[in-house]
Amino acid sequence: MNIENFPDSFDSTVDDGLVWLSDNGAGLFDAVNDVLKGIYESLLWLFNLPPYYVVAVLIALLGWRLAGPRFAIAALIGMLFCAFIGLWPETMGTLALVVVATLMALVVAIPLGVIAGLLPAMDRMIEPTLDLIQTMPPYIYLLPAIALLGYGTGTALIATFIVALPPAFRLTSLGIRMTPNEFIELGNASGVTGWQMFVKIRLPFAMPSIMAGINQSLMMAFGMVVIAGIVGSGGLGETIYGAIRTLDIAKSINAAMAIVILTMVLDRLAQSAAAAQGGKRS
Repeated sequence: MNIENFPDSFDSTVDDGLVWLSDNGAGLFDAVNDVLKGIYESLLWLFNLPPYYVVAVLIALLGWRLAGPRFAIAALIGMLFCAFIGLWPETMGTLALVVVATLMALVVAIPLGVIAGLLPAMDRMIEPTLDLIQTMPPYIYLLPAIALLGYGTGTALIATFIVALPPAFRLTSLGIRMTPNEFIELGNASGVTGWQMFVKIRLPFAMPSIMAGINQSLMMAFGMVVIAGIVGSGGLGETIYGAIRTLDIAKSINAAMAIVILTMVLDRLAQSAAAAQGGKRS
């Protein structure tokens, strides 16, 4: 093959592969899209069921429990601000997207991270793939998802899931490997089973790292959800994209402030939960 023709040949192969997948797996991809959309819409309905001030108070109470009264008051004011600027539905849409995508990532990343922590060879095998995912521009994942799932929340969730997966996997695997050898030796000397070793020794030591991975996945998900607004994801990302297209500067600033508030609230809640887990271990 002529080297000059390689780029065209490679691009054609990729395009043909996507077309083949789209044609032969249309039923599967439609089903996946419907399931993802159904989960998202169900959670969004739940978030929108109570009045905005009830949700804001519930978030503040959770913040009081995890981070103290000062954060609770700040979180309450911030969430009410999102409602007062007329972006409460969009804020809840973004929250639903982030929660669903992050939970999807955690369901995959944490079990695999535990296995990789116990099997170093698996960790070394998966590490290059994680490096690739984290170094690629995030919007790249939207393109094949659009080709297979079309525009909408399904595409946004898949792309966000991919971006949110590596931190949880890495930190879960790291946490499992960080178990002090003296505790492992003590467990072996005590005659504990493999399951008891995991539940009573490895997992408690790994929990702070796992919680840090959950926090990092949340932050990655927030960044991707904003980018995913260009595919009709709904929420604040789509609001910002629409405001940019119409040069509505005020609305884009309002949406950006709502995203910052929501991100800071969830980040602090996740950090406080991680700190609480660390306190329990000690």
